[in-house]
Amino acid sequence: MCENCNCKDERLDEVKKVIAECNGDKSQLIRVLNTVQEVYGYVPTYVQKVISEELDIPMAEIYGVITFYSRFSLNPKGKYNISVCLGTACYVKGSQAVLDKVKEILGIDVGGVTEDGKFSIEQTRCVGACGLAPVMTVNDDVYGNVDPSKVKDILAKYE
Repeated sequence: MCENCNCKDERLDEVKKVIAECNGDKSQLIRVLNTVQEVYGYVPTYVQKVISEELDIPMAEIYGVITFYSRFSLNPKGKYNISVCLGTACYVKGSQAVLDKVKEILGIDVGGVTEDGKFSIEQTRCVGACGLAPVMTVNDDVYGNVDPSKVKDILAKYE
């Protein structure tokens, strides 16, 4: 069953299949969480409860793993996930203004998703491209030397 109604959640069936393959091996938690992230796009609380019950791992431990690794998300992300670097090099070169412009254009805050599910925004501390500061990414596409005046054109590529 899914979280909000009594409908069949086929995605959960896929997750339960992977859990069953683990034969109760708690060391397979990352594998299971990777599957959940791929299938759902984030790790919903109700799926964490299933993992907790099936692998006999406390919810707090599962939450700790999810929040430790940046690969996992507790919140749904948009089709296009925008990440603005606020690391030192990017911040000094104006990345906060870039982030503010992204938020203004999309009408959402960091951690939010547009109503149509198309865009989400997150901030990061470093993407490893300090020579291109300030940097933002849209999924796997990296944009360097971004200033607020370029944000609208960058986002338009994903409309």
